[in-house]
Amino acid sequence: MARNESRFFLRMYTIHMKRTNLVLDGDLLEEATRVLGVKTYSAAVNTALAEVLRIRKLLSLPSFFNKGLWHGDLSEMREDKRDSASHRRLNPRRRKR
Repeated sequence: MARNESRFFLRMYTIHMKRTNLVLDGDLLEEATRVLGVKTYSAAVNTALAEVLRIRKLLSLPSFFNKGLWHGDLSEMREDKRDSASHRRLNPRRRKR
């Protein structure tokens, strides 16, 4: 093997696929294939499933944020603790007076 070729190696990934028979509404399947812009029925079903799961995860976000995971004082956190000299040094656009 040449010196440069030794740096490259073959990575193998395992893709888990499930083969199943489904009874689907033909009109819905045709429309989904067209609307999603995919070429096969399998791609339409996989894309639709992924989109439904994505939407469900987004819809569950409000319940996640209402669990009270953060405890603190937001007004205290927003207070500027830096002195004016360090602020001028960090903000070069500000004019010196």
